Amino acid sequence: PLLKSLESWLREKMKTLSRHSELAKAFAYALNQWPALTYYADDGWAEADNNIAENALRMVSLGRKNYLFFGSDHGGERGALLYSLIGTCKLNGVEPESYLRYVLDVIADWPINRVGELLPWRVALP
Repeated sequence: PLLKSLESWLREKMKTLSRHSELAKAFAYALNQWPALTYYADDGWAEADNNIAENALRMVSLGRKNYLFFGSDHGGERGALLYSLIGTCKLNGVEPESYLRYVLDVIADWPINRVGELLPWRVALP
């Protein structure tokens, strides 16, 4: 009810504002993004913020100068994949180095139809 009330209030105030004012632009932006802004209220599993994702990406921001040495766009894409995999390990409470050692040891003989079992949130490390 509170979010619906806020949306109604924004729509009402939009009628009284000049279209070119900064406040009207801010209100229009909020209303255009309304489904995304209120998604967390409709889905109990959704977070109200993205702090977890932001913290996972902090490592990417801190290493920005090192990325000059990836050598190519292809190398940069591979680096991004590794950062993502390591971040996913951390978010799932899996020690990244142990995970990578295990997966690299078993992947060559692992059945392709069971590769999902090697994902960080499903793997059972020895």
